[in-house]
Amino acid sequence: MVDWNLAVATATRLARPGPEVTREEAVKVVAELRRHALEAEEHVRGYTGLRPARLSDAEATPVLVVDRPGWVRANVAGFRTIVQPLVDRLQARRSEGTGSQVFGSIGEKATGIEVGALLAFLSTKVLGQYETFAPAEPPPAPDSPAGLFDKPRRGPEPPGPGRLLLVAPNIVQVERELDVDPHDFRLWVCLHEETHRTQFSAVPWLRDHIQSEVQSFLAQTDIDPGALLERAREVVADGFPGLGGRGDGSGPQTLLEAVQSPGQREVLGRLTAVMSLLEGHADVVMDGVGPAVVPSVAEIREKFQRRRDRGASRLDLVLRRLLGMDAKLRQYQDGAVFVRGVVDRVGMAGFNRIWTSPNTLPTKEEIHDPAAWVARVAR
Repeated sequence: MVDWNLAVATATRLARPGPEVTREEAVKVVAELRRHALEAEEHVRGYTGLRPARLSDAEATPVLVVDRPGWVRANVAGFRTIVQPLVDRLQARRSEGTGSQVFGSIGEKATGIEVGALLAFLSTKVLGQYETFAPAEPPPAPDSPAGLFDKPRRGPEPPGPGRLLLVAPNIVQVERELDVDPHDFRLWVCLHEETHRTQFSAVPWLRDHIQSEVQSFLAQTDIDPGALLERAREVVADGFPGLGGRGDGSGPQTLLEAVQSPGQREVLGRLTAVMSLLEGHADVVMDGVGPAVVPSVAEIREKFQRRRDRGASRLDLVLRRLLGMDAKLRQYQDGAVFVRGVVDRVGMAGFNRIWTSPNTLPTKEEIHDPAAWVARVAR
């Protein structure tokens, strides 16, 4: 379905270079991010009350400091892992002689270029990321020399328990754009990303639950190209935002939603609730821990939020809308309001009942109504 090597090559070639720094400066930034990641671990555990279910769970999820090409390679590994069932279905369809013109070698290369272009765009936006479906990373040898950036595996090794990525060039670029204290900003970012690492190491069932939902979503994918094209054409005619339609908000808001079946939208609703919870929880933690360890946290939050709301160029805003990145920002906001609403009512210990099982996770409706979750679960 995708020429992954071509996707990596395309993204690496198209990605814009990061900010100008000397090698000495880069070495210091990477070293500081690694220190902050370790420091953030204890801050997050102390604030949330979450601890790894097993010590091995935390040790097995490494923290990698990467550049933009490293982020691309890492995400290709995650994509390959998660979409494999869909690839298997498409290959079975091809072996039956159906759709071979679409999913032949030319199609694989075209899709590889498209994926590469998408990754090139996103590689300049992401500050950090917890990779849930990453290949297992072997521990470094005790006598191995320390390089500037880590080189994450990109598959096709079996999936591991996850890994945390910090994208150093993007962190430096944003701290310069915001004109904030770089040391404070780097720790602030690490607090957010370490919260995600803590979530998955402290809640062993969470990864399997999300993977099950994603596989359910993929299993319902319509692999008939003609049907997908027709559905997308209908959506544009009905008013898809950014593509010349009415855009009255009644239809799908992203390209992903445009080709979904009703069953997929139901699954995506549950996934959206989970992702809103995880992102909002991380935002609350980074701001909750911040005042004690990040002196300029108030200034950083104010400037960072203005940057989120403002966006960049018109083209950037259109791409964000089409790719669903605006929905991602709403997840931060909605999730943070939910977490604060629950903690205000029942405290952090009461909130942590949310990690008991999939049944105690908030629904999409409860994300917008913390009191409803408290009534159903915490009380």
